[in-house]
Amino acid sequence: MDDTIKLSVINMTKLYSNGDGVKNVDLDVHTGELVTLLGPSGCGKTTILRTIGGFIDLTDGDITIDGKSIITLPPEKRPTSMVFQSYNLWPHMTVHDNLEFGLKLRKIPKDIREQKIAEGLSLVKMNGFEKKYPGQMSGGQQQRIAIARSLILEPEVLLLDEPFSALDAKIRMEMREELRKIQTDLNITVIFVTHDQEEAMMLSDRIVVMSKGHIEQQGTPRQIYDNPVSRFVAGFIGEMNFLDDGTGKQIAVRPEHISVTKGEGGILSGTVRTVMMLGHYLEMTLDTDKGLVKVYINSDQADEFEKGDKVALNFDHTYSYNKE
Repeated sequence: MDDTIKLSVINMTKLYSNGDGVKNVDLDVHTGELVTLLGPSGCGKTTILRTIGGFIDLTDGDITIDGKSIITLPPEKRPTSMVFQSYNLWPHMTVHDNLEFGLKLRKIPKDIREQKIAEGLSLVKMNGFEKKYPGQMSGGQQQRIAIARSLILEPEVLLLDEPFSALDAKIRMEMREELRKIQTDLNITVIFVTHDQEEAMMLSDRIVVMSKGHIEQQGTPRQIYDNPVSRFVAGFIGEMNFLDDGTGKQIAVRPEHISVTKGEGGILSGTVRTVMMLGHYLEMTLDTDKGLVKVYINSDQADEFEKGDKVALNFDHTYSYNKE
């Protein structure tokens, strides 16, 4: 990643007839950066992505790539390529023909097309699948082909719309790692859309958290996690306990920032309700007079606590927010 701005979304507004959409969005993406638009369904992240790709028209504002406006260009003329959640492979075409289709539209000579197809399949580790049809492959394999199809068009900006959400957990993890490796190796500029905060934390150079058509916060995964600027971001990224402080505000504390000891006292007292083993750490839920509190503790403390124990809680780090 370098300091050059590859993509700019400038004061972008896209409103639908029902009033939904996005308003006054500004976003700069640097060359070689992977930026994730993260938020719940209906927050506007896919609207932004599809507007960049040319599949939706702007109501107002501008979009530039390398300083040149692209909003008058149809999707096929834009220096972008999009990978959809549903793969969008032609079912009646072989893998080879699916990959060749976009290259033919761009009138690329046959020998160069074949070279690019071979390179694309190699990138996503799908050599030898040229003669297969989409229906003969798993979802993960089809999505690899969809990514290869986009990459061989050599887009200035690659757009990914929840590309792994239909895959099972293990394949999804593999695809995330594969994508990040390819993106880093090729220094591609990527806009990635997801509602999965774990996926965003894993993949991103920068996360743009969205809510109700506007940007709530943007920053590195660490910045967003450590310094959530609003109650919405605090509740959407990672686990967070919210406790009323009696003044109309809420104290927020992450489960890993709570220390627990047996007995009475502490900032808050509670009773152990559940203890669950989650690999190298334990998740405990505690009944307190402020409500249910979730706590993470080291697995070597597994034998210290059991259901019904009285415990004292102390907080290492807290946040304060107005009630929403």
